[in-house]
Amino acid sequence: MAPDTKEDIPDDANDHCPGPESEQAGKDDACAGCPNQEICATTPKGPDPDLPAINERLKHIKHKILVLSGKGGVGKSSFTSQLAFALSQDEDKQVGVCDIDICGPSVPTIMGVVGEQIHQSNTGWQPVYVQDNLAVMSIGFMLPDQDDAVIWRGPKKNGLIKQFLRDVEWDELDYLLVDTPPGTSDEHLSVSTYMKPSGIDGAIIITTPQEVALQDVRKEIDFCRKAGIPILGLVENMSGFVCPSCHGESVIFPPTSGGAQALADELNLTLLGKIPLDPRVAKSCDTGVSFMEEYPDSPACQALEQIIAKIHSLIGTA
Repeated sequence: MAPDTKEDIPDDANDHCPGPESEQAGKDDACAGCPNQEICATTPKGPDPDLPAINERLKHIKHKILVLSGKGGVGKSSFTSQLAFALSQDEDKQVGVCDIDICGPSVPTIMGVVGEQIHQSNTGWQPVYVQDNLAVMSIGFMLPDQDDAVIWRGPKKNGLIKQFLRDVEWDELDYLLVDTPPGTSDEHLSVSTYMKPSGIDGAIIITTPQEVALQDVRKEIDFCRKAGIPILGLVENMSGFVCPSCHGESVIFPPTSGGAQALADELNLTLLGKIPLDPRVAKSCDTGVSFMEEYPDSPACQALEQIIAKIHSLIGTA
């Protein structure tokens, strides 16, 4: 990421770091012994020449939302996909999903488009359409075999994310949802750098109730604040279990430190809502259908609807 302020210098950099954009990056005396020395010395300096093309492509997208966590397995992809299905219920709205989880692309499965292929034209890459107003882009469409491992270093991952944003012909979208992998690493730095100039509405941060998840989510919140990404709010996923038959509630992951509500209060954030665990969500994701259409009366669906209403209000689309 090309930093704009001293705050963007890596935490493990030396005290007198000249900054990764400096011509002396990796060469200054202060760089000796820094773990980032080789990276800084070999990284091209100055503004990315592809940013104008990315900005031109993204300027036709009204609202851009990142779905983040820091923790794996909390339901980022399932939330992103169900949010996309819900937004696309309005036939007058165009929705896109960009899956930048390079090593674990699950969006094609969750959205029912496994085995589809990307087509290229003289205007760019064509995303895969789930329905007329819902398009998806993922590396999963590029793999010869769905079981193939993607064993890439950071620069190659960054290059593909840049292509997704620069070369995909999204046309005029009302919403672009970006599904991210766990952590605060290459993919997150890249998407932040490339998308910020054209404007990001904000990030939705997904967690589960237990402290072991909240610890990683705190790091993601810190990343957003250092990168200047607005946080729309937190979503507590798998918040208890509601029996589909009797609607009895059970606590599966005890919120020993207060769960997402306590974290939101501590860090002055909005809790968008809590989604109870429902095994039918997993079934819908495995079969690539909209959970909200299949089970509209379920408590999980009602929780999702309330969260979506808050998102609309926050980004001014209510």
